[in-house]
Amino acid sequence: MHPTLQHNLYLVKEHVGLFKAANNFDILNPVDGALLMECREEQLGPITKLLRFTDYKRMTPFDIQVRDKTGQLVLRIKRGISFLLSRVEVFDGNDRLLGVFKQRFFSIGGAFRVLDAAEKVLCELKGNWVGWDFRFLRGQRQFARVNKRWSGIGKEMFTSADNYMLSIEKHVSAEDVSRQLILAAVLCIDMVLKE
Repeated sequence: MHPTLQHNLYLVKEHVGLFKAANNFDILNPVDGALLMECREEQLGPITKLLRFTDYKRMTPFDIQVRDKTGQLVLRIKRGISFLLSRVEVFDGNDRLLGVFKQRFFSIGGAFRVLDAAEKVLCELKGNWVGWDFRFLRGQRQFARVNKRWSGIGKEMFTSADNYMLSIEKHVSAEDVSRQLILAAVLCIDMVLKE
């Protein structure tokens, strides 16, 4: 597993953009502000770009590449066209399938299952419908939590940029594949559940 995936705290900063079609994020170490990874959606087709500015935005495909600060591919997150429920695939830096997210049908606040490559449930992402608070749970055991960090009235009103704080529990080992899937899921919350 890539060493940048062994932290327990991540600050995910969405790039500010008044009229932006692509989903781009920086992942920082919240302790010192150092850049750990960059997440870029580089291969957007012209039709997808146009649809991103319409009510069909939630249905558009995405292909996000997560790279460390040297440019090495760490994760790749892909979704095809989504009509009703999303299915998102996560690949490692060598293009091996790590797991899948499957959106749940009737869920208050948003939820999806985090599955390994064999589609065995590792945990579930469950959201709070009144706020921006999501937890990764298996039964009652919490694996991680993600909160939205408010970035100020100007940014919130006039752009679509968000900041998220991901806290992975200490009992999740540094080599556990769920750690990679949880980080990938955080990047998808906005695109799958909140758009």
